[in-house]
Amino acid sequence: MTTLNQYLQSTFGCKVYKIALNGGFTCPNRDGTLGSRGCIFCSEGGSGEFAESPKLSITEQIENGKKRVLNKVKDGKYIAYFQAYTGTYAPIEKLRKLYTEAVKHPDIVVLSIGTRPDCLPKEVLSLLEELNRIKPVWVELGLQTIHEKTAEYIRRGYPLTVYDNAVNALRERKIDVITHVILGLPGESREDMLETVRYVCDSGAAGIKLQLLHILKGTDLEKEYFAGRVRVMTEYEYISLIGECVRLIPDNIIIHRLTGDGDKRLLVAPLWSGNKKHVLNRLRSEVLS
Repeated sequence: MTTLNQYLQSTFGCKVYKIALNGGFTCPNRDGTLGSRGCIFCSEGGSGEFAESPKLSITEQIENGKKRVLNKVKDGKYIAYFQAYTGTYAPIEKLRKLYTEAVKHPDIVVLSIGTRPDCLPKEVLSLLEELNRIKPVWVELGLQTIHEKTAEYIRRGYPLTVYDNAVNALRERKIDVITHVILGLPGESREDMLETVRYVCDSGAAGIKLQLLHILKGTDLEKEYFAGRVRVMTEYEYISLIGECVRLIPDNIIIHRLTGDGDKRLLVAPLWSGNKKHVLNRLRSEVLS
Protein backbone atom coordinates (compact mmCIF):
# COMPACT_ATOMS: atom_id res chain seq x y z
CA MET A 1 0.00 0.00 0.00
CA THR A 2 1.03 3.60 -0.58
CA THR A 3 0.05 6.24 1.94
CA LEU A 4 -0.25 9.94 1.22
CA ASN A 5 2.65 10.77 3.53
CA GLN A 6 4.89 8.31 1.69
CA TYR A 7 3.92 9.78 -1.67
CA LEU A 8 4.42 13.39 -0.58
CA GLN A 9 7.78 12.69 1.05
CA SER A 10 9.09 10.88 -2.03
CA THR A 11 7.71 13.53 -4.42
CA PHE A 12 8.63 16.73 -2.60
CA GLY A 13 11.39 15.55 -0.27
CA CYS A 14 9.88 17.19 2.81
CA LYS A 15 6.88 17.22 5.12
CA VAL A 16 3.80 18.46 3.30
CA TYR A 17 0.74 19.54 5.27
CA LYS A 18 -2.78 20.21 4.01
CA ILE A 19 -4.39 23.57 4.77
CA ALA A 20 -8.20 23.52 4.59
CA LEU A 21 -9.50 26.63 2.82
CA ASN A 22 -12.97 28.10 2.43
CA GLY A 23 -13.74 29.82 -0.86
CA GLY A 24 -17.19 30.95 0.23
CA PHE A 25 -18.91 28.40 -2.01
CA THR A 26 -22.31 26.80 -1.72
CA CYS A 27 -23.65 23.58 -3.28
CA PRO A 28 -26.36 22.69 -5.83
CA ASN A 29 -27.77 20.43 -3.14
CA ARG A 30 -28.29 23.49 -0.94
CA ASP A 31 -29.07 26.46 -3.17
CA GLY A 32 -32.22 24.96 -4.66
CA THR A 33 -30.72 23.69 -7.91
CA LEU A 34 -30.98 20.06 -6.78
CA GLY A 35 -32.24 20.56 -3.25
CA SER A 36 -32.05 22.77 -0.20
CA ARG A 37 -31.13 20.39 2.62
CA GLY A 38 -27.78 19.09 1.39
CA CYS A 39 -26.73 15.46 1.60
CA ILE A 40 -28.28 13.67 4.56
CA PHE A 41 -24.95 13.48 6.44
CA CYS A 42 -23.62 16.94 5.60
CA SER A 43 -23.24 19.50 8.39
CA GLU A 44 -24.17 23.15 8.18
CA GLY A 45 -20.51 23.92 7.46
CA GLY A 46 -20.50 21.79 4.32
CA SER A 47 -17.80 19.45 5.67
CA GLY A 48 -15.58 22.47 6.20
CA GLU A 49 -15.58 22.71 10.00
CA PHE A 50 -11.79 22.67 10.04
CA ALA A 51 -11.38 25.14 7.18
CA GLU A 52 -10.28 28.74 7.59
CA SER A 53 -12.74 31.63 7.54
CA PRO A 54 -14.10 32.66 4.10
CA LYS A 55 -13.97 36.27 5.29
CA LEU A 56 -10.21 36.16 4.84
CA SER A 57 -8.34 36.25 1.56
CA ILE A 58 -6.84 32.99 0.33
CA THR A 59 -3.35 34.23 1.21
CA GLU A 60 -4.50 35.11 4.73
CA GLN A 61 -6.14 31.70 5.11
CA ILE A 62 -2.93 29.98 4.02
CA GLU A 63 -0.84 32.01 6.47
CA ASN A 64 -3.27 31.23 9.28
CA GLY A 65 -3.12 27.55 8.39
CA LYS A 66 0.66 27.61 8.48
CA LYS A 67 0.60 29.12 11.97
CA ARG A 68 -1.73 26.36 13.20
CA VAL A 69 0.78 23.64 12.32
CA LEU A 70 3.96 25.54 13.05
CA ASN A 71 5.01 22.99 15.66
CA LYS A 72 4.40 20.09 13.23
CA VAL A 73 5.94 21.44 10.03
CA LYS A 74 9.49 22.76 9.97
CA ASP A 75 10.71 23.94 6.56
CA GLY A 76 7.87 22.05 4.94
CA LYS A 77 5.41 22.80 2.18
CA TYR A 78 1.63 22.84 1.94
CA ILE A 79 -1.39 21.69 -0.03
CA ALA A 80 -4.07 24.33 -0.60
CA TYR A 81 -7.27 22.35 -0.05
CA PHE A 82 -10.58 23.97 -0.95
CA GLN A 83 -12.62 21.82 1.40
CA ALA A 84 -15.87 23.53 2.37
CA TYR A 85 -18.98 22.87 0.25
CA THR A 86 -18.51 22.39 -3.53
CA GLY A 87 -15.18 23.84 -4.60
CA THR A 88 -15.93 24.29 -8.30
CA TYR A 89 -19.47 25.63 -7.91
CA ALA A 90 -19.00 29.32 -8.69
CA PRO A 91 -18.55 31.66 -11.67
CA ILE A 92 -15.36 30.94 -13.57
CA GLU A 93 -13.96 34.42 -12.80
CA LYS A 94 -14.24 33.77 -9.07
CA LEU A 95 -12.67 30.33 -9.38
CA ARG A 96 -9.75 31.68 -11.41
CA LYS A 97 -9.06 34.38 -8.82
CA LEU A 98 -9.19 32.01 -5.83
CA TYR A 99 -7.24 29.16 -7.38
CA THR A 100 -4.58 31.42 -8.89
CA GLU A 101 -3.97 33.15 -5.56
CA ALA A 102 -3.44 29.75 -3.94
CA VAL A 103 -1.18 28.41 -6.69
CA LYS A 104 1.00 31.53 -6.66
CA HIS A 105 1.76 31.21 -2.95
CA PRO A 106 5.42 30.13 -2.71
CA ASP A 107 4.79 27.53 0.00
CA ILE A 108 1.97 25.77 -1.84
CA VAL A 109 3.03 22.72 -3.85
CA VAL A 110 -0.40 21.25 -4.70
CA LEU A 111 -3.85 22.70 -5.33
CA SER A 112 -6.54 20.27 -4.14
CA ILE A 113 -10.24 20.94 -4.72
CA GLY A 114 -13.13 19.10 -3.12
CA THR A 115 -16.17 19.04 -5.38
CA ARG A 116 -19.01 17.07 -6.93
CA PRO A 117 -18.60 15.24 -10.25
CA ASP A 118 -21.66 17.06 -11.61
CA CYS A 119 -20.00 20.46 -11.05
CA LEU A 120 -17.19 20.26 -13.61
CA PRO A 121 -18.30 22.15 -16.74
CA LYS A 122 -15.87 22.50 -19.63
CA GLU A 123 -14.68 25.99 -18.68
CA VAL A 124 -13.78 24.74 -15.19
CA LEU A 125 -11.96 21.72 -16.62
CA SER A 126 -9.99 24.04 -18.92
CA LEU A 127 -9.02 26.25 -15.97
CA LEU A 128 -7.89 23.26 -13.94
CA GLU A 129 -5.87 21.98 -16.89
CA GLU A 130 -4.19 25.38 -17.22
CA LEU A 131 -3.30 25.53 -13.52
CA ASN A 132 -2.10 21.92 -13.56
CA ARG A 133 0.71 23.04 -15.86
CA ILE A 134 1.92 25.39 -13.12
CA LYS A 135 1.52 23.18 -10.05
CA PRO A 136 -0.16 19.80 -9.55
CA VAL A 137 -3.95 19.99 -9.28
CA TRP A 138 -5.93 17.30 -7.50
CA VAL A 139 -9.70 17.05 -7.73
CA GLU A 140 -11.41 15.29 -4.84
CA LEU A 141 -14.76 13.83 -5.87
CA GLY A 142 -17.44 12.97 -3.34
CA LEU A 143 -18.69 9.63 -4.63
CA GLN A 144 -19.39 8.00 -1.23
CA THR A 145 -20.99 4.86 -2.75
CA ILE A 146 -21.61 3.18 -6.09
CA HIS A 147 -24.99 1.83 -5.01
CA GLU A 148 -27.89 3.84 -6.43
CA LYS A 149 -30.34 2.95 -3.65
CA THR A 150 -27.93 4.33 -1.06
CA ALA A 151 -27.12 7.35 -3.22
CA GLU A 152 -30.81 8.18 -3.39
CA TYR A 153 -31.20 7.78 0.36
CA ILE A 154 -28.31 10.14 1.15
CA ARG A 155 -29.56 12.62 -1.50
CA ARG A 156 -26.33 12.58 -3.48
CA GLY A 157 -28.12 13.96 -6.51
CA TYR A 158 -26.35 12.32 -9.46
CA PRO A 159 -26.01 8.82 -10.98
CA LEU A 160 -22.81 6.79 -11.09
CA THR A 161 -22.29 7.56 -14.78
CA VAL A 162 -21.67 11.22 -13.87
CA TYR A 163 -18.77 10.16 -11.67
CA ASP A 164 -17.35 7.98 -14.45
CA ASN A 165 -17.57 10.84 -16.97
CA ALA A 166 -15.92 13.27 -14.56
CA VAL A 167 -13.00 10.92 -13.88
CA ASN A 168 -12.47 10.38 -17.61
CA ALA A 169 -12.60 14.13 -18.33
CA LEU A 170 -10.06 14.88 -15.61
CA ARG A 171 -7.73 12.05 -16.63
CA GLU A 172 -7.78 13.29 -20.22
CA ARG A 173 -6.37 16.55 -18.85
CA LYS A 174 -3.79 14.70 -16.72
CA ILE A 175 -5.44 15.83 -13.48
CA ASP A 176 -5.33 13.38 -10.58
CA VAL A 177 -8.62 12.32 -9.02
CA ILE A 178 -9.03 11.44 -5.35
CA THR A 179 -12.33 9.69 -4.64
CA HIS A 180 -14.15 9.97 -1.32
CA VAL A 181 -15.90 6.86 0.00
CA ILE A 182 -18.03 6.71 3.16
CA LEU A 183 -17.99 3.38 4.97
CA GLY A 184 -21.00 2.44 7.07
CA LEU A 185 -23.75 4.13 5.06
CA PRO A 186 -27.25 3.00 6.10
CA GLY A 187 -28.42 -0.25 4.54
CA GLU A 188 -25.06 -1.23 3.06
CA SER A 189 -23.51 -4.59 3.81
CA ARG A 190 -19.80 -5.19 4.22
CA GLU A 191 -19.68 -6.56 0.68
CA ASP A 192 -21.51 -3.47 -0.64
CA MET A 193 -18.77 -1.28 0.81
CA LEU A 194 -15.97 -3.46 -0.53
CA GLU A 195 -17.65 -3.37 -3.94
CA THR A 196 -17.47 0.43 -3.89
CA VAL A 197 -13.78 0.31 -3.01
CA ARG A 198 -13.10 -2.13 -5.86
CA TYR A 199 -14.98 0.08 -8.29
CA VAL A 200 -13.01 3.16 -7.29
CA CYS A 201 -9.74 1.28 -7.71
CA ASP A 202 -10.77 0.35 -11.26
CA SER A 203 -12.27 3.74 -12.15
CA GLY A 204 -9.06 5.60 -12.92
CA ALA A 205 -8.78 7.41 -9.60
CA ALA A 206 -5.23 8.17 -8.48
CA GLY A 207 -6.16 8.22 -4.82
CA ILE A 208 -8.87 7.20 -2.38
CA LYS A 209 -10.20 8.57 0.90
CA LEU A 210 -11.98 6.17 3.23
CA GLN A 211 -14.25 7.92 5.71
CA LEU A 212 -16.16 6.48 8.63
CA LEU A 213 -19.81 7.53 8.68
CA HIS A 214 -20.29 10.16 11.39
CA ILE A 215 -23.58 11.29 12.83
CA LEU A 216 -23.34 15.05 13.30
CA LYS A 217 -25.66 17.41 15.13
CA GLY A 218 -28.11 19.33 12.98
CA THR A 219 -28.11 16.86 10.09
CA ASP A 220 -31.04 14.86 8.78
CA LEU A 221 -28.95 11.77 9.46
CA GLU A 222 -29.07 12.65 13.17
CA LYS A 223 -32.87 12.47 13.05
CA GLU A 224 -32.67 9.08 11.34
CA TYR A 225 -30.21 7.87 13.97
CA PHE A 226 -32.35 8.85 16.94
CA ALA A 227 -35.39 7.34 15.21
CA GLY A 228 -33.53 4.01 15.25
CA ARG A 229 -33.22 3.72 11.47
CA VAL A 230 -29.43 4.07 11.35
CA ARG A 231 -26.69 2.24 13.21
CA VAL A 232 -23.01 3.07 13.33
CA MET A 233 -20.08 0.69 13.25
CA THR A 234 -18.20 -0.37 16.34
CA GLU A 235 -14.49 0.32 16.51
CA TYR A 236 -13.75 -3.38 15.99
CA GLU A 237 -16.00 -3.55 12.91
CA TYR A 238 -14.37 -0.51 11.36
CA ILE A 239 -10.77 -1.57 11.99
CA SER A 240 -11.56 -5.00 10.53
CA LEU A 241 -13.26 -3.49 7.48
CA ILE A 242 -10.34 -1.13 6.83
CA GLY A 243 -8.03 -4.13 6.84
CA GLU A 244 -10.08 -5.70 4.05
CA CYS A 245 -10.20 -2.43 2.09
CA VAL A 246 -6.44 -1.97 2.27
CA ARG A 247 -5.88 -5.45 0.86
CA LEU A 248 -8.02 -4.50 -2.14
CA ILE A 249 -6.24 -1.23 -2.94
CA PRO A 250 -3.28 -1.63 -5.33
CA ASP A 251 0.02 0.13 -4.65
CA ASN A 252 -0.46 2.57 -7.52
CA ILE A 253 -3.46 4.14 -5.78
CA ILE A 254 -2.55 6.50 -2.97
CA ILE A 255 -4.48 6.10 0.26
CA HIS A 256 -5.21 9.62 1.44
CA ARG A 257 -7.27 8.69 4.48
CA LEU A 258 -8.27 5.60 6.44
CA THR A 259 -10.66 7.31 8.81
CA GLY A 260 -11.86 10.77 9.73
CA ASP A 261 -12.59 12.76 12.84
CA GLY A 262 -15.73 14.85 12.91
CA ASP A 263 -15.86 18.08 14.88
CA LYS A 264 -16.17 16.89 18.51
CA ARG A 265 -18.62 19.72 19.21
CA LEU A 266 -20.96 18.22 16.62
CA LEU A 267 -20.23 14.51 16.95
CA VAL A 268 -23.22 12.42 18.02
CA ALA A 269 -21.95 8.96 17.07
CA PRO A 270 -19.85 6.88 17.02
CA LEU A 271 -18.23 8.53 20.04
CA TRP A 272 -15.22 6.22 19.91
CA SER A 273 -14.14 7.93 16.68
CA GLY A 274 -13.58 11.17 18.57
CA ASN A 275 -10.33 9.75 20.00
CA LYS A 276 -8.42 10.16 16.75
CA LYS A 277 -5.00 9.36 18.21
CA HIS A 278 -6.23 6.05 19.61
CA VAL A 279 -7.93 5.07 16.33
CA LEU A 280 -4.86 5.93 14.25
CA ASN A 281 -2.63 3.96 16.61
CA ARG A 282 -4.87 0.91 16.23
CA LEU A 283 -4.88 1.28 12.46
CA ARG A 284 -1.08 1.48 12.42
CA SER A 285 -0.62 -1.57 14.64
CA GLU A 286 -3.39 -3.78 13.21
CA VAL A 287 -3.68 -2.71 9.57
CA LEU A 288 -0.52 -0.91 8.45
CA SER A 289 2.10 -3.01 10.23
